[in-house]
Amino acid sequence: MTTNVILLGPPGAGKGTQAKTLSERTSLTHVASGDLFRAALREGTELGMLAKAYMDRGELVPNEVVIGMILERIAQPDCASGVIFDGFPRTREQAVALESSLAKQNSTIAAVLYLRVPNEVLLRRIAGRQTCKTCGATYNIYYFPSHRPGICDACGGRLYQRSDDSMETAQHRLDVYFEQTMPLIEYYQRQGNLFEIDGQQEISWVTDAMLKALGKYLVTSAQPKE
Repeated sequence: MTTNVILLGPPGAGKGTQAKTLSERTSLTHVASGDLFRAALREGTELGMLAKAYMDRGELVPNEVVIGMILERIAQPDCASGVIFDGFPRTREQAVALESSLAKQNSTIAAVLYLRVPNEVLLRRIAGRQTCKTCGATYNIYYFPSHRPGICDACGGRLYQRSDDSMETAQHRLDVYFEQTMPLIEYYQRQGNLFEIDGQQEISWVTDAMLKALGKYLVTSAQPKE
């Protein structure tokens, strides 16, 4: 049986962290649209450069680009048991396209988890993020800064801020999200498969709340997957 889950929430809500943890605790594969875009960028593809232009402005990548990339990814063998969609869909149009594609495979969206976090918290989470260039460790200057400013505690590498994580861009990203993506909440509420989760709580609390919401759909494991 295929179980597909959508993880909704604005930038900074913790979707990526929770999606990875849920993937480790279940048989579902984590599919993040942002990771797909950045992989395309690292490989120097035309799609990667196009996506970067939109992401740097804090705007949504065009539907046809996103949908095509997502559908190609979920057709791969590791997605056969189901997928945790992270960062997709972001619009009602994308949601309808996804459902149509899944229906052709006799599959559906089992549940939608919405991480709810106040705007002021989101801004500090986004604009305060720093990442190590060497090992990829992440920090936040407001919530969990490194011991030495600009230096990674784990490996001593240099910390940097992504171009789409400035305060101005962060606010714009949130504006875009609430304008274009929030209608999805009403859309899934009408379908009766939306679960709201308090994203301000501790990471482990949020994970447990999500697993509880998904309980009847999932086979979970206390041990991470290999």
